[in-house]
Amino acid sequence: MSSENTAAVSAFIEGAPPGELADVITDIQKLTAEHPQLLKAVEPAFEKYNELQLASVKLPGSTKDVLISSYNSLGDHRYYDTESQSSFSFDHPSQKASNVQPHVVDSKNSDLIASLLKTLSTYTKEHYPSSTYSVYPTSSDSELTIVVVANRYSPSNFWNGRWRSTYVYSPSASSLTGSLKVDVHYYEDGNMRLTTSKSVPSTPIAASPSLSPSALAAEITKSISSVEKKYQEELNKGFTRLSEGEFKNLRRQLPVTRQKIEWEKIGGYRLGQDIGSGKSGYGRRDL
Repeated sequence: MSSENTAAVSAFIEGAPPGELADVITDIQKLTAEHPQLLKAVEPAFEKYNELQLASVKLPGSTKDVLISSYNSLGDHRYYDTESQSSFSFDHPSQKASNVQPHVVDSKNSDLIASLLKTLSTYTKEHYPSSTYSVYPTSSDSELTIVVVANRYSPSNFWNGRWRSTYVYSPSASSLTGSLKVDVHYYEDGNMRLTTSKSVPSTPIAASPSLSPSALAAEITKSISSVEKKYQEELNKGFTRLSEGEFKNLRRQLPVTRQKIEWEKIGGYRLGQDIGSGKSGYGRRDL
C-alpha cells in the first residue's frame, strides 16, 4: 500500500471519536481486506491516538482504570501508574494491558503526589459519574502533571463523549497551568461532532514552606475545581446559544404550507398538491 494510503488510514485512526476506535478498526479492515498487514504499518497512529486521547484501561485483576499518556510512558509500549505503583505493557490497537510489574515512582514530590491522588479521588467522585485521574512527575522532577479524564459512552443512544483536563503544577513558582478539552460525537440520523478546548493561564496557588503536602494538595484541587466549574458554565451557555440560535435557524419549524409533513407517506405525495392540500405551496410562477 502506498505511503499516501498509509497516511490516510493513520488520519482515520487519529481522528476516531471517543470510544469508537474499535469500530474504526473494523471499518478499516473491511476497506483494506487485500492489505492485512496495514494495521501493523500504522501502529504509530494507534500510539499517538491513545496517548493524546488519554485512553483508560483496566489492569488485569483490577477494577480501577489507569491512564495511557506521554506523561507516564516508559518507552517500548510500557506505562506506569503512580497510585497502584505498577507498570504494564499496553497493546495500542486492542487497548489491552498486560504484564503488570511493581514500579515505585522515585520523586522528591512523592508526598505531594500521594496527597493529590487522595484529593482528586474525592473531587472526581463528586463531579464526574465516571472518571480516571493521576499525577506524574515530569522527567526533570521539577513539576507535576495532573490528569483528569471522564468518559461517557452511550452507543445505544448514538453518542459518546470525553472530557480531558491536564494541568502542570510548578512547586518553585507555586502556579498551575493547563488545558481543558471536550469531544462529543452524536450520530443518530446524522453525524455531528463537537470538539472544544480552553487554555488555563498561569494561576497562583497559595503556598508556603510551612504548608503540609495535604494542605497544598487541597489548594491545588480547589483551583482545579474552580477552573472546571467555570468552563462547564461557559459550555452550558454556549449550548443554550446554539440551541436557541444557530441550530434553530438551520431548518424551518414547519414547511411553507404551515403543516407538518407525514414522512411515512412521503412516497405518495405529489409535490405542491398533496402537501398543500391541492394547492401549490410555492405559488404560481408565470414565465
